Order: sequence, then structure tokens, then C-alpha cells
Amino acid sequence: MRKTGLAAVASSFMMAIAIAAAIVTKPSFAAPPAPGATFLWKDGPEVYAKVCSYCHDQQIGPVIRGRSLPPEYISAVVRNGNRAMPAFRASEIDDESLKKVAEYISTN
Repeated sequence: MRKTGLAAVASSFMMAIAIAAAIVTKPSFAAPPAPGATFLWKDGPEVYAKVCSYCHDQQIGPVIRGRSLPPEYISAVVRNGNRAMPAFRASEIDDESLKKVAEYISTN
């Protein structure tokens, strides 16, 4: 009996160490790297096509082109979100690209 109890304690101890090691170490999966600081969207139509059109051209979000919305309003909604519209951080759409897409939406 004594050997079985000692084996159970040792086994439990080894399992606890393995679990603790798994918690402390980094997971083996990682998100793909974000575009570097040198990455820039080409122009407003590209940003719209790759980010905005998924919702706004598929009748999920409201139609935003052709409504003469002020670029400042568009930028504010993109950065802060509004109802179902999520907020987009500068790491997702940089300020220069946001300005380009806001101008594109406002004038088209």
C-alpha cells in the first residue's frame, strides 16, 4: 500500500509541475504579424474596398457613399464606433489612410 500511495503522490506532483510549466510558457501558436510601420494603404478606394465594403456594400451596414457625409464625421465614427459599427484603432487604419477613405466616402 505504501508504494502505491507514494507513486500516486509522485504522479500528482509531476502532473502539477507539467501543468504549471504549460501555463508559464508561451503558447505555440501566434497571430500573424501586423503590417510594419512602413505599410500604407494605396488610396481611399482601396481602404474602402478592403475594410468598409464588407458591411456597407452588402446591406449589413448603412449605405455611406453618395450621402455627402463630412469627412470629420466619418473619421469620428471610424475611430469611436457607433451602434453596430466597431471602432477601428490606428493600428488597423492609420490616420493618413483614414483621411483618404473619409475623403473618398464624402465625395463619392
